[in-house]
Amino acid sequence: MPSTETAAAPPLTGPRKVVAASMAGTVAEWYEFLLYSASSALVFGTVFFPDNGNPLDGVINALLVYAVGFVARPLGGIVFGHFGDRIGRKKLLQLSLLLVGAATFLIGCVPTYSSIGFWAPTILVVLRFVQGFAVGGEWGGAVLLVGEHSPDARRAYWSSWPQAGLPLGNLLATIVLLTLSFSLTESAFAAWGWRTAFWASAIVVLIGYYIRTQVEEAPIFLESLKRAKEREPERSSVIEVLRRYPRGVLISMGARVAENILYQVVVTFSITYLALRVGSSTTDILLLLVVAHVVHLAIVPWFGHLADRFGRRPVYLTGSVLMIGWGFAGFPLMDTGNPGLIVLALVLGVVVHGLMYAPQPAMMAELFPTRMRYAGVSLAYQTTSIFAGSLAPFITASLLKAYGSAVPIAVYLAGAAVISTVAVLAARETRGISLSALDDVDERHSAAAD
Repeated sequence: MPSTETAAAPPLTGPRKVVAASMAGTVAEWYEFLLYSASSALVFGTVFFPDNGNPLDGVINALLVYAVGFVARPLGGIVFGHFGDRIGRKKLLQLSLLLVGAATFLIGCVPTYSSIGFWAPTILVVLRFVQGFAVGGEWGGAVLLVGEHSPDARRAYWSSWPQAGLPLGNLLATIVLLTLSFSLTESAFAAWGWRTAFWASAIVVLIGYYIRTQVEEAPIFLESLKRAKEREPERSSVIEVLRRYPRGVLISMGARVAENILYQVVVTFSITYLALRVGSSTTDILLLLVVAHVVHLAIVPWFGHLADRFGRRPVYLTGSVLMIGWGFAGFPLMDTGNPGLIVLALVLGVVVHGLMYAPQPAMMAELFPTRMRYAGVSLAYQTTSIFAGSLAPFITASLLKAYGSAVPIAVYLAGAAVISTVAVLAARETRGISLSALDDVDERHSAAAD
């Protein structure tokens, strides 16, 4: 990295240090994500729900509870976005991490359905809601902490590193689950082994919390805060961003649809598909996912670099267009039952996802001024999760149950890809744009409007 990027930076505010602080939370968030999604497919259907004779029924019930977390995310995005734009990204990120960690740990403590009946799924719903609320404020703050510290020419690259927290967190969770599946019998894993993985999240959270105490706010945010104190009291950031930047919100939401759905299908639904449709064992599925997570971790920063070199739109569009065909190729590869071909399907899926996921934070951040950026990106990102990612595993499992074929699922994925392709085509290219210049333009427009 050129010395000009770090020479004037105060301690613990250079891009690498800020990346570590941001990734500390995203790793914890996605560690929990894979734990819940994998446990939904492997044990939650029988542990927390009554046995109705069809194993897919329990899985679908567990995935519906999984969706509750996504429903809570926009609320968390609104609350954290509002206060994050006013008192700082750092404090809100510390709070969100503690909430995520506490809820994840407590999920490992919930008694089974056979012990407390319907109280078991009820408690699970409450904890998923808390997780979703906290995660709703996590992503926006994490990527903005990095993006606002980054030089204009390398913003997509540095902002893609918190995105790499997704495969890294999933990889850690997969390794933990894989270790437990190797060490325990199927019955022991179902009885108590899975709980150990949830309890282990406390270690990740505590380390992450400490790292986040060591980083400072970005200078551009502090300048925005100074300007805000000189103005009259304003409306909520969320109201302001919807009033002044509705196009940015809509483009961000549209772009997110395909990425969000694809990842849920490749990583969450594929576990269900391989276990119930293909007949793969738990250990085999987790081993195959390890390969996909490693590849995903390696390519996300590289795709971020490409987004700085060639632009956000070309990289994103490559992913959304390729996604149109992934379902028609990926599921037949899985149906072969051949481990090599299954890995190929999963790797192709995460590569296509990475092309959209890597440039996403920079592209979204560059659509909003600093004073309402946290609210703007969080609102768009988390609201989309309700009708996209949260329902994707449930929709795909229901389609499989109804049709006994992956073709309707492939059509569903293609439709989502078309939505995002149209949204990104409607976006302006923002590669290399100055965030300070965006703030100056916003200041002039605000003054003219008032």
